[in-house]
Amino acid sequence: EIPKEFYLDQNYPNPFNPSTDIEFSVPIAVNVEIKIYDILGREVATLIDEFVQPGKYRVRWNGTDKTGKFVASGVYFYVMKAGKFVQTKKMMLLK
Repeated sequence: EIPKEFYLDQNYPNPFNPSTDIEFSVPIAVNVEIKIYDILGREVATLIDEFVQPGKYRVRWNGTDKTGKFVASGVYFYVMKAGKFVQTKKMMLLK
């Protein structure tokens, strides 16, 4: 079933340790980018940056940064961009 709208779900589990899943839906074929940012707005990781077909998807963040190092406990934000759709949600890593 093709989704009727863009949707970014709350990560699960939240709070999480060591990994968390993020589900999203797109109603059209589009490039989807989901990035993780720390509380200061610094980019931590890119979970997906690719062209996808309409549907529901799941990506996993394993709590590591771009270099593969585990990040500290705290609040992080994840941002989904797909065409003109942009949405941000908050999550908590507890060690």
